Amino acid sequence: MPNLGEMTPQHALYIPVVLMLGLIVGYILGSRAVRAELERRRRRMKE
Repeated sequence: MPNLGEMTPQHALYIPVVLMLGLIVGYILGSRAVRAELERRRRRMKE
């Protein structure tokens, strides 16, 4: 049975990788939402 108190190298790499992926995906989705909102406002201002 593995020692649960011991942090393995896989664990030390997995957490930062998952956090970075989350930041990247969040940035991409957020930037798309902002661009869509700006385009919506531009169209509304032209009317």
